[in-house]
Amino acid sequence: MKKWLGACLALSLVIGCLLGGCAGDEKALKKVTLSEVTHSVFYAPQYVAMAKGFFAEEGIELDLVNGQGADKVMTAVVSGQADIGLSGPEAAIYVWGEGRDDFAVVFAQLTKRDGSFLLGREPDPDFTWDKLKGSYLIGGRTGGVPAMTLDYVLRSHGLEPNVDLTVDNSIQFALMGGAFTGGTGDYVTLFEPVASAVEAEGKGYILASVGEESGEIPYTAYYASKSYMKENPEIIQGFTNAIYKGQQWCAEHSAQEIAEVIADQFPDNDLELLVTVTQRHKDIDAWNGTPVMTEDAFERLQTVMDQAGELTKPADYSALVDNSYAEKAIKG
Repeated sequence: MKKWLGACLALSLVIGCLLGGCAGDEKALKKVTLSEVTHSVFYAPQYVAMAKGFFAEEGIELDLVNGQGADKVMTAVVSGQADIGLSGPEAAIYVWGEGRDDFAVVFAQLTKRDGSFLLGREPDPDFTWDKLKGSYLIGGRTGGVPAMTLDYVLRSHGLEPNVDLTVDNSIQFALMGGAFTGGTGDYVTLFEPVASAVEAEGKGYILASVGEESGEIPYTAYYASKSYMKENPEIIQGFTNAIYKGQQWCAEHSAQEIAEVIADQFPDNDLELLVTVTQRHKDIDAWNGTPVMTEDAFERLQTVMDQAGELTKPADYSALVDNSYAEKAIKG
């Protein structure tokens, strides 16, 4: 009788595990679609968080898609095609300025300066920005933070865009490298790893960092619609926690270690190139140490937008930025 009861008990436990899941099993992960503005080593803390399982630890299964432009990322977010967007926060300022009720709110900052590099057709170890006078520069999409930051840097060196030099803003972000290597322009600004890949092929040479010249600016941040954040606060918190863990991990590890972790994200680039690229970002202090976006940084972005003639209405920091998730992530 005892053996029979024991067998029945064991069988019931097996059936229970099969039907309802054994006690202690991990809960099913919540799928979250993230649309990133482009795929770049510039976002290394995010890829580290993915590779190290930081999102899974927070109950999130991340579906990463390439938006190919801040305007397209924001469109995906406000239309519900993506849950969270990663791009320049200027996209959130534009939507807020349109008077939309369910506008996007920034809840975490990833990078704190421009991640693009200026390339020319010949090596120039003595490069100075005044050498751009009279040249043709491929500079990114009008209204995007890369183009506006570039204009800000040019003006800081006494160069007025499309007066002292031609700045071509007509070429799509993803096509700028191909246009340059195909013969268009004298100079181009490119993100990594494209910039270093072009240099490795001998088709262009990195001359300067736009981010070093511009200074700190809230260059790339995460945002979601007000309605999504209200309905999914635990997802926003878990996402922010994962990003903070990625930021901390990158701060505490070498370029070699970071490159090895994110290598699967860039199968077309060899490890040596990824190490070089990652070190460049470390050298210019590209990544935010925490997900918090300060009001000073936000206002600096608006200054850049205003100088570019793209700020039609000053935005309200308290309405567009919610640091509560970032602050909670830091407290741990």
